[in-house]
Amino acid sequence: MLCLVLVAAAVGYELHRQAEMRQAGALAGVEWVTIPGGSFMMGADDMGPEARPRHRVTIRTFQIARTPVTNRQYRACVAAGACSPLYTVPEGLSGDDQPVVKVSWYDAKEFARWVGGRLPSEAEWEYAARSGGKERNFPWGDAPATCERAVIGDAGAGCGRLASWPVCSKPSGNTEQGLCDMAGNVGQWVQDGDHDSYMGAPADGSARGEGPGGGRVIRGSGWHEDGKAGCCACRSGSILLTYTDYLGFRPAKGR
Repeated sequence: MLCLVLVAAAVGYELHRQAEMRQAGALAGVEWVTIPGGSFMMGADDMGPEARPRHRVTIRTFQIARTPVTNRQYRACVAAGACSPLYTVPEGLSGDDQPVVKVSWYDAKEFARWVGGRLPSEAEWEYAARSGGKERNFPWGDAPATCERAVIGDAGAGCGRLASWPVCSKPSGNTEQGLCDMAGNVGQWVQDGDHDSYMGAPADGSARGEGPGGGRVIRGSGWHEDGKAGCCACRSGSILLTYTDYLGFRPAKGR
């Protein structure tokens, strides 16, 4: 009898937790995009050692936010008591629809948990940036990155605005599934630990464990960077408590 009571309590708690996460997601206004699973070649042999060796990865169907998390969405999480308050954000970067910045890896993880998700693995992020693993240099194809397609350091940082732009301001740079800002505007935290190469990386699309320096991987590129930095295979890393004007995130869920 006691076992039945405990099972019922556990089921009830899980249902309550799922309802809370759905409510949080609705409150934050996260728009989820389903990315069908498949296999693809991750990395690039014509780049530095951090993007090598090129290797095949199999991805399960998952969901990822259409946009980087915005200031409005993050403030909703803070108001709900689920996220840590932001450090002081410069006025030019604090608009409601601009991507949130000055967030650490821990901050990003808190928000993702609040909306019932997690940070994407590095493999999931690249697969999504490639419009489902297609052979291409950028989310839109192989055409060079310009301010027509991405918020980058072309004609001055932020395409001359010296700041990020509201998310999805460059729809011609979207992926085929409609993901915005997978190149430019803000770099984005992912789950994986930072390693110097892909030697020993998992082939099932899961996140890789902590690297030798303890940092985490960053994908995409910021509004201050050269357009080439936003290529699908481009990657960098930083310590967990990094707070910059150019770094945000987007959550994922599934697996």
